[in-house]
Amino acid sequence: MQITVGELGKLLNGEVVGNADTLISKVAKIEDGEHLAVSFLSNPKYEQYLYITQSSAVIVNKDFVPSAPVSTVMIKVDDAYASFTFILEKFGNVSSSKTGVDSKAFLSTSTKIGNNVYVGAYSCTENDVHIGDGTKIFPQVYLGENVKIGSNCIIYPGVKIYDNCVIGNNCIIHSGTVIGCDGFGFAPLPDRSYKKIPQTGNVVIEDDVEIGSNCSIDRATMGSTIIRKGVKLDNLIQIAHNVEIDEHTVIAGQAGIAGSSKVGKYCIIAAQVGIAGHLTIADGSLIGGQSGVSGSIKDPNKKWFGSPAFEYKDSIKSSIYFKQLPSFEKRISDLENEIKELKKNNQS
Repeated sequence: MQITVGELGKLLNGEVVGNADTLISKVAKIEDGEHLAVSFLSNPKYEQYLYITQSSAVIVNKDFVPSAPVSTVMIKVDDAYASFTFILEKFGNVSSSKTGVDSKAFLSTSTKIGNNVYVGAYSCTENDVHIGDGTKIFPQVYLGENVKIGSNCIIYPGVKIYDNCVIGNNCIIHSGTVIGCDGFGFAPLPDRSYKKIPQTGNVVIEDDVEIGSNCSIDRATMGSTIIRKGVKLDNLIQIAHNVEIDEHTVIAGQAGIAGSSKVGKYCIIAAQVGIAGHLTIADGSLIGGQSGVSGSIKDPNKKWFGSPAFEYKDSIKSSIYFKQLPSFEKRISDLENEIKELKKNNQS
């Protein structure tokens, strides 16, 4: 794709400073800029590269004032970071152009596919699968019976979606992820063995959700495990049966949420966080990395850290005191010795 800076400026509702006829055909980091590339600057830490970059154009915020001469063309916009994200979608999303069903794909005769759909080699659909317009199913994807996938989704190679699961519109699911596997449900028996509890529910993923690679989202025992609109999941995340994650929550890698817990809207859950089962996490909660949440969080928009997790400021104070425990122990021991000496002196 090739476009002039002037045309790009119009797409971004931006102001061009320099030659609007300059051509752009690719994107690059500002520090690695090259001819015909467009870069962006939103973090002042990288301003130094603006004056030496080889990129043909750089997107900056409207309020940015350069402190030295700029040889490249600048496009001034309201939000440089958001504008560059838009450009990455335009220049970098090669997969969106794929259409057609590969001759090596195995589709059930009852599979219904929309317009401009792509299905890659060795992908397989069972009975009554529905695939919406513009969705791309890459090679070696398995879709179980009665799976429904909305429009404009991207399902990358090796994804497995079990029976009856529902995927909304504009979702992205990365390689190796399994959606709808059995929840971890076993009933203890008198002889101390375990009997498997049938997992009869499904997984419902709403619109605009992105799920990283090698995640597991378990089907509900009954009802649905639900990932609501706009949720973003990193790689290597475990979501157990009957969990509900509300809108626009983001969860970083290696986090795990145990069965029947409910996570609110706009939460930020950092890497390696563990959330126990049957808990409620309030809207807007921010939980620091490697925290262990063993009780419900009822107050919204607060920061939490530690294992067990408690309010961030108190946790930081506690960690400072924890580091000083050896010195505290010595001081207490010294005080005890002084008290013993004082008692001896009083007795004598």
